[in-house]
Amino acid sequence: HVQLEPEPSKRPDLKVGTIMMNNGLRANARKRIGNVAGVEIGDIFIFRIELCMIGLHTQTMGGIDYMNVTYDQVQEPVAVSIVSSGGYEDDDGDGKTLIYTGQGGNVSVDQKLEGGNLALEKSVHRGNEVRVIRGVKDVESRKSKVYIYDGLYRIEKSWTEKSKMGTAVFKYKLVRIPGQREAFTIWKSIQTYNIGCRPGLLLIDITSGAEKVPVSLVNEIDGDKRSPRFIYFKGLKFSKTMKPLVGCNCQGTCLPGSNCSCIKVNGGDTPHANGVLVVQKSVVHECGPSCSCYPGCSNQVSHNGVKVRLEVFKTKERGWGVRSWDPMRAGTFICEYAGEVIDTDAKGADVDDEYTFTAINAGDYSSEWNYVPELIEEEKPVDLNEKFKPSSPIMISAKNMGNVARFMNHSCSPNVFWQLVLHGQNKDSFPHVMFYAIKHIPPMTELTYDYLKCGKEKRCFCGSANCRSFFS
Repeated sequence: HVQLEPEPSKRPDLKVGTIMMNNGLRANARKRIGNVAGVEIGDIFIFRIELCMIGLHTQTMGGIDYMNVTYDQVQEPVAVSIVSSGGYEDDDGDGKTLIYTGQGGNVSVDQKLEGGNLALEKSVHRGNEVRVIRGVKDVESRKSKVYIYDGLYRIEKSWTEKSKMGTAVFKYKLVRIPGQREAFTIWKSIQTYNIGCRPGLLLIDITSGAEKVPVSLVNEIDGDKRSPRFIYFKGLKFSKTMKPLVGCNCQGTCLPGSNCSCIKVNGGDTPHANGVLVVQKSVVHECGPSCSCYPGCSNQVSHNGVKVRLEVFKTKERGWGVRSWDPMRAGTFICEYAGEVIDTDAKGADVDDEYTFTAINAGDYSSEWNYVPELIEEEKPVDLNEKFKPSSPIMISAKNMGNVARFMNHSCSPNVFWQLVLHGQNKDSFPHVMFYAIKHIPPMTELTYDYLKCGKEKRCFCGSANCRSFFS
């Protein structure tokens, strides 16, 4: 069973975990040896409670999870998973081995061969598979960790030794089972990257300093050293003068429930929490350059440029693609779709090139993405823009000028979605197309979105299990 705190915790993650447990919202409730359904090697998690909710590791605090099994009519404990996150004197090795320290004991008391330690010892002799979750420092918050599911290991041997404090501790050597996809080794390799010595590096920064964070260009597939030809441009270029946006008169940051006019047009709340998008609307209003609070307001998430370390890389079959060196949590802002706004009233407008983004489904999104207020006994948020319809079709061409988003490929199982954002309050102004992470995305994973919602038609090579073969 999942061990949760008996009293409601002040920590939001554990509070949510308690609510979900009370409502029976968990997966893989029965403990098992081996992989867990729905969890792929390399998946990342931001909170320990997430591991519990999906049945990957059911201890909120303990590093060793185990279950009782029967061998020759004798019941004994065996380990099913461990979390190695730096709480003990572990050695993470080369990414294929792990020297894991047992649990319990302290600066004056030896560890005992009981509980999880006994289960690990039994697993040495039984040779059963053990799931390993690695905890690493979160690049966004050095006080937090990101947890990586590193796949299945077997315990090769165990021994006891003296800790740095002089007490006896148990040690276990775990060896990764061959043939599994890479996970923690990718993370380790990124930590040693020197951008100037990056394998296959063509350009250190394709933005030429336009972005605060450089975007590298890499080709590890073939010997082609040519770079894409386009003008890097961060925002939108209009062919005609646009109406100025109306901003708020707030001083300092704008908070939910305040008199901020930008907050009010969003329904009285902000769609962001701790910098990530948590509620998807037909259009989101953020404070912008026309607001008195600009540029230090917390209601400004998507229009200050790229914040994660992105890389444009050569794919095997689909030309250039985009990936990130950094892990991203669900709702993280990635980038805008920048380029030239196509005047649909102008004759001969080029709307058929492969770099044209067409938001044909604007306004069709659910306002409850990633959020079910009824579950936590909150009122349903009011979306004043639920039926938002732009004054003209949203068409943006990045053929000649654009940003990193022009390289993002299609997938029938995408990990990125787009959201319309207005930097102010005029509903008849032209919205920006912003990309966010649908789910937690591991580092060096290609970032993709579904072109189906953008009016494009092409043969699909995404390779996902849900591939439609064509998208239109």
